[in-house]
Amino acid sequence: MRGDWEPEFSPIVSKFWSFPMDLDESGGAQVAYLVHDLDDAAVRRRVKLLAREGFSVGLGGFRRHSAAASAGAVGTAVDLGRTMDARLVHRARTVLRRLVSPDALAELCQNAPVIVARNLEMLVLAARVRSRNQRLIYECLDIHRMMLGTGKASQILRWLERRLLARTDLVIVSSPAFARDYFAERQGRRDRVLLIENKVPDERRHSRPSAPAGNARGVWRIGWFGMLRCRKTLEQLAALAAMSDGRIEVVVAGIPSPAEFPNFAAEAASIPGLRYLGPFRAEDLADLYAPVDFVWAIDYFEEGLNSNWLLPNRLYEGLAHGAVPIALQSVETGRWLQRNGVGLLITDPLRELPQRLAELGTAGYTSMREAIAALPESTLYQTPGERREIAAAIGGYHRA
Repeated sequence: MRGDWEPEFSPIVSKFWSFPMDLDESGGAQVAYLVHDLDDAAVRRRVKLLAREGFSVGLGGFRRHSAAASAGAVGTAVDLGRTMDARLVHRARTVLRRLVSPDALAELCQNAPVIVARNLEMLVLAARVRSRNQRLIYECLDIHRMMLGTGKASQILRWLERRLLARTDLVIVSSPAFARDYFAERQGRRDRVLLIENKVPDERRHSRPSAPAGNARGVWRIGWFGMLRCRKTLEQLAALAAMSDGRIEVVVAGIPSPAEFPNFAAEAASIPGLRYLGPFRAEDLADLYAPVDFVWAIDYFEEGLNSNWLLPNRLYEGLAHGAVPIALQSVETGRWLQRNGVGLLITDPLRELPQRLAELGTAGYTSMREAIAALPESTLYQTPGERREIAAAIGGYHRA
């Protein structure tokens, strides 16, 4: 049935009505938000969204770095300890310890009408402390390769997730492909699914240039910004810069995965034509994108699996700042760009991209930027109306 079924949701919300939740005196509702990484910028964005819509948010979870981050929470986050990227056995042991001793989580969640669990490990813990009348929401924004394998461990994880899905009131995804190709097709979950794309918050609205002055310097500049976890991307960008004879420059910024890149800064410094600028904040995006012609929206980290389904943050952020996304046409990102009539779509970057860029003159690139400028703002930005519907879905009530 692959491809025959489409999730029963609008671009904003699906069948989310379960039961009305009690509102607190301020008109919002208390939410316990359990996360796998307190330092994740996406966690900060979600907390801000909920707070803007009147929710009082209690945050708890693990961290991937040595010092806990507050993630913009209201009050102090409950720090459950450190876990390591790409070390599943270590993470499983840490989760098991918290299952046996859940007191800190139980205290955080006991008075919250809603518990939102980001990722499967947090859903396991949420189910441990949840009471019968609490609303449980599963936020799944990536599908780990372990969930898609054929081995015994993968089968057990999928079985566990199915059992827990039966107890959830809502599933949040960031791409329709996650709902269609994973939750519906593989896990049998076809309703109560909420799509929240990784759009730019409207308070970060940026004026998109209608068209550039032209590529007068004779060099195309490609930006790769965000979570840096894909070694194949680094290798391809390095090869593109090397074979271009100075006509392609690469700018990289963000936080590298220590599991994939133990010493990313030194490795990047050894690549001719590539500059690594280090980590950045949301406030830095306008300056990062200003000198960039293209944004690299290709991901091979879990090639053929999660990489085929995701719609990354850099897709929306790049377009919001006028940069043309480069994407594979066969994956969900490419399909999104094709539907919206923007971007540079390819099948093989090393074979196609040098020639495509060599043939792309000022007029062709100007046309690409004009198509981006013509996109409706609701395509790229999370509007107040969308935020209200998201809040209604999470709270389990309907707002007029």
